[in-house]
Amino acid sequence: MMSRPWLGAVAASALTSVLAPAALAAEAPVLWNAAVLTQAADWYATPAARRIADNVLTHQSPEGGWPKNTPLNLPARPDADPGLANTFDNQATTLPLAFLARMTTATGDAAYAAAFQRGLDYVLAAQYPNGGWPQYYPLRGGYHDHITFNDDAMVRVLTLLQDVAAGRPPYGFVDAAQRARAAAAVSRGVDVILKTQVRQDGRLTVWCAQHDAVALAPAWARRFEPPSLSGSESVGIVRFLMSLDHPSPEVRAAIEGARAWFERSAIRDTRLESYVNAEGQPDRRLVHVPGADPLWARFYDLKTNAPIYMGRDSVAHADLGDIERERRMGYTYVGAWPAALLRDRTP
Repeated sequence: MMSRPWLGAVAASALTSVLAPAALAAEAPVLWNAAVLTQAADWYATPAARRIADNVLTHQSPEGGWPKNTPLNLPARPDADPGLANTFDNQATTLPLAFLARMTTATGDAAYAAAFQRGLDYVLAAQYPNGGWPQYYPLRGGYHDHITFNDDAMVRVLTLLQDVAAGRPPYGFVDAAQRARAAAAVSRGVDVILKTQVRQDGRLTVWCAQHDAVALAPAWARRFEPPSLSGSESVGIVRFLMSLDHPSPEVRAAIEGARAWFERSAIRDTRLESYVNAEGQPDRRLVHVPGADPLWARFYDLKTNAPIYMGRDSVAHADLGDIERERRMGYTYVGAWPAALLRDRTP
């Protein structure tokens, strides 16, 4: 299987508990998170794994998708929030599909295979003709209908379909017709990635976290997520492009254009610091530290490339300290996301 180090980082950030295979086999409590994809192959045939898989099936919607922010290892509740269903956000749908593929391969259980196939059909149906995926499907209106790179939602979909199309383990049971559909969907996805990459005076830069599903232009999401250049989500997009076999000249140009933008957009000699403010509350601030490792803002102005810090009032500020503490502590505006990417010179 092709190595994807960025996926490891995504998985690590999602874990609230890391359980060794031996512990799982001993039937220790298992939480629903990315750890369910990293167990020893023989664990997926155990009663403990089957119990989780049987509960995952109870959460699959009539359309074929799954909810987010939901413990799928537990049976579905009759009072489950319908607003969480049928989404690709926060690893919803893609994580249960990857888990059920492992269960199907390990057990041959027809129920798991059928749920996977229905979920795969759902994923393929959700794709726009132009190649993008919305955050929710069926469509709900508003920013949920945008092509969603935010939190790597579309990249996770493309990565799963890429593995399905290639017949990589654990997707060897998927038939040739479905694999061909997955390959075509990946091709369309790559096409819309290339079309949505923002240009400044003809020079390729990066992407917004969400793009209009028709015009393909950078678009608003929540009130503090403006149309902008993303120093975070763009990393996952580039990593995906780097994973393509025999990349076209256009793909190579997209990768190099984004890398160059990351290089020139780094915030240097600055550190993100946690501290206790005058009111005795935990807080964060940016401080000048000569020689500090580079940082990147999550949002950059589409024209000036200046970092943007925006709270719930939707007003762009030049400093993190100018927005409300609730957002400073509750959202990640600054990080080192592109650092490893810039060290990796894989074509």
